[in-house]
Amino acid sequence: MTEAERILLDLLNIERLEIDLFRGTGSGGETPTRIFGGQVIAQALAAAYRTVDDRLCHSLHAYFIRPGDPSIPVIYQVDRARDGGSFTTRRVVAIQHGKQILNMSASFHIQDEGWDHHHAMPQINPPESYPSRDELRQRYLDQVPEDLHGELTRERPIEVREASHLNPFDPEKSDDRNQIWFRMGAAANADPATQHILLAYASDMYLMSSGMRPHGLSWFTGEVNGASLDHTIWFHAPVHFENWHLYTMDSPWSGRGRNFNRGSIYTEDGTLVASVAQEGLMRKAKG
Repeated sequence: MTEAERILLDLLNIERLEIDLFRGTGSGGETPTRIFGGQVIAQALAAAYRTVDDRLCHSLHAYFIRPGDPSIPVIYQVDRARDGGSFTTRRVVAIQHGKQILNMSASFHIQDEGWDHHHAMPQINPPESYPSRDELRQRYLDQVPEDLHGELTRERPIEVREASHLNPFDPEKSDDRNQIWFRMGAAANADPATQHILLAYASDMYLMSSGMRPHGLSWFTGEVNGASLDHTIWFHAPVHFENWHLYTMDSPWSGRGRNFNRGSIYTEDGTLVASVAQEGLMRKAKG
């Protein structure tokens, strides 16, 4: 296990303060200046899972309300909305500085039998044919101030191979379709709930940038004031995130200072394990 993987697993191992009250660490995720949205979702899902027995999450719907402050912990309050015969529903509120930073509803389901179908995975080269995220970031070191080199190149827990890479400092206008391979080796032997929590964390990576691609924008160009507004995940099949998964994303619409993005997550052999949707703020930055 790498140090970055250990840090992430520690982040997602939230502390129980009371029966339905939990505390999570704010610092240590993907971004240093605000809490990475996927981290808050994953910790909120972890809190919900701590109040549910023998059922797996099949969907969650989250609203980002305020930016998270990485310098202090996050408090998660779980409301046991319903415990039914087939479905269990939880509402989770994430709190910092006495104010809500995220609201999330999550639903858990017994493992029913039914009819199966899913769209086929797009045809794409295997992950080993693309450079690693670390290799890509090394290419752009000379384009960031020296005091940011450490942040750009520090080890991350999620291994990523970008199949649709664009130069983040000078992105050309491109198709909105955006594909990455990703995995986390330390997920091996994790229980199903932890697999969901790790995938929830990773599902916020690269998604909103899909809506920037048609406009030749990125987080590094300085032209965009952006943030995730909401995030939804539907879990369809068992997750084993230690193995490569394809995250295929697109953005069918942007306008009025927002963009809409969606994604499908497949195992390497083509099984659809999750679907994702997100709306984000994509406003022109003030000069």
